[in-house]
Amino acid sequence: MSDALKHECGIAMVRLLKPLQYYKDKYGTAFYGLNKMYLLMEKQHNRGQDGAGIASVKFNVTPGTRYISRVRSNKTQPIQDIFAQINDRINGVFDNNPEKLDDVAWQEENMPYLGNLFLGHVRYGTFGGNSIEHVHPFLRQSNWKHKNLIVAGNFNMTNSKELMKELVTLGQHPKEATDTVTVMEKIGHFLEDEVSDTYKKAKAAGFNKKQASPFIAENLNIQRILKRSSRNWDGGYAMAGLLGHGDAFVLRDPSGIRPAYWYQDDEVVVVASERPVIQTAFNAPIDEVKEIPRGKALIIKKDGTTSVQRVLKKREKKSCSFERIYFSRGSDASIYQERKNLGKNVFPEILKSINNDISNSVFTYIPNTAETSFYGMIESAEDVLNQQKTEKILTGRGSLSSDKVTEILSERPRFEKIAIKDAKLRTFITDDSSRDDLVAHVYDITYGVVKPNDNLVIIDDSIVRGTTLKKSIIKILDRLNPKKIVVVSSAPQIRYPDCYGIDMARIGDFIAFKAALELLKDTDQYHIVEEVYKKCKAQQNDKDASIVNFVKEIYAPFTYEQVSAKTAEMLKTDGINAEVEVIYQTVEGLHKACPDHTGDWYFTGDYPTDGGHRVVNQAFINFYEGNKERAY
Repeated sequence: MSDALKHECGIAMVRLLKPLQYYKDKYGTAFYGLNKMYLLMEKQHNRGQDGAGIASVKFNVTPGTRYISRVRSNKTQPIQDIFAQINDRINGVFDNNPEKLDDVAWQEENMPYLGNLFLGHVRYGTFGGNSIEHVHPFLRQSNWKHKNLIVAGNFNMTNSKELMKELVTLGQHPKEATDTVTVMEKIGHFLEDEVSDTYKKAKAAGFNKKQASPFIAENLNIQRILKRSSRNWDGGYAMAGLLGHGDAFVLRDPSGIRPAYWYQDDEVVVVASERPVIQTAFNAPIDEVKEIPRGKALIIKKDGTTSVQRVLKKREKKSCSFERIYFSRGSDASIYQERKNLGKNVFPEILKSINNDISNSVFTYIPNTAETSFYGMIESAEDVLNQQKTEKILTGRGSLSSDKVTEILSERPRFEKIAIKDAKLRTFITDDSSRDDLVAHVYDITYGVVKPNDNLVIIDDSIVRGTTLKKSIIKILDRLNPKKIVVVSSAPQIRYPDCYGIDMARIGDFIAFKAALELLKDTDQYHIVEEVYKKCKAQQNDKDASIVNFVKEIYAPFTYEQVSAKTAEMLKTDGINAEVEVIYQTVEGLHKACPDHTGDWYFTGDYPTDGGHRVVNQAFINFYEGNKERAY
């Protein structure tokens, strides 16, 4: 993706099923769980740059001993920072107690971060700031072990304000209005209710207060807590939590928008946001890494019992297609093939654009996330060229010399690495003209491979705002003097904001939206903008109105190709000599490539929850009124 776009967050959970001495004996260290957490978090580094955090829970330590440890960082390299802090703490304890290097029982009692249960998080901020207070995991503390709650998630709620009002109605006074705090406090409220109810049952059974504690741990109903807590949640989420006494859970939203996978053997239970991360860290077979079903929670009790339980009624599956296009690691077996198919599916339109002239076309990609779809494009180009070569040989059969046949057979599509991002350059200058000049040089180009009459085809995974294309990439590609520059997006036109995790909240930023507005002006239909605004405002004021995405009317007068053509016109600045064309993947092509992941609201405007439709209309209201605030 040439435009900077913030990713979803990533979660990692490890529950050790054996005593710590087991891992010391088998793997040489009681810190096996912590080491695996480092792997899981680093392998999901692509999902978080703004912060990282980890929390651990010890099970069987004496009262007065710290049993929860947590460290968070919002430094430039947050994962490395938190584990450096952990290592410093651990090494400091060993330096003072060198004789305890092999004493696992002593280590468990005295060593921080040596636990039985771990929860990690890598964060990309989409709501709230990037201060340390906004970094997960969040901790809700109590002197009752069962009431200690640690929460981390990959999520956004569209109705955070309503959830906040519910907490106030319950008598709470939350310290912040972020969706993380409201979610944690909601779970915490019903956790306390459940603990109280279970304690009453313990008393009725004749247990004293001390005896009640293990009874509560054994009988606490996590499923009921989550059902009551999540009843009015509207959003996409994979929500993970630990309780101080040792229970754990991961709840996935009923549409399956945000991803979550888990794996279990006789040593561990593991959860992560991405499947290949678990496969790599634990050498797990692909068919043993399972997806947490939508609307269900993976619940791990302190005694190690694991179950997947229904919490919310499942809705139509709408797992985020952007996960497949861009966010998740391309090493996942199915994602790799899907990205290749995206490149293949868009190739017929590329072929039309270059007038079937593969021989005089150079194919490339914008590093690095579009590389896999580039391979799909390569395969399609080779298939078409092979057909052309076959036709030439069959047409000239009997009259072709062996040299000519060899010449035909030796033809290859021309695949080159043209644009190379210079990671050393930073656009630190604030003056617009100076900054634009620096942006124009962020990419280096490979000279000498593009001839003056060549078409230059460059594929990107998606085009969001088009800023980098306009200010940098197309300008530097034009220096190679191609006849035509064809910019290909393996994703469809991004027309609507996301509200479930991706940082795409402002509709006025999208180049497809800007192109539609320009088309409205060109065709004397700009009055539609005001009409849509009035409809959005009327629906906003009428709480009983049916939820409709009125913003679709902005695009309705125009074909997909017209929006693409206007986008190309807007990207071609003065001084560009080459013809510029933009080709987008179609929504049909996306669904053909990713048939099991149909979450496409940013392309189609078809949101899986009512909150999404409210957000898109609010985003349009904000655009119309010149309001830079987020729509949720």
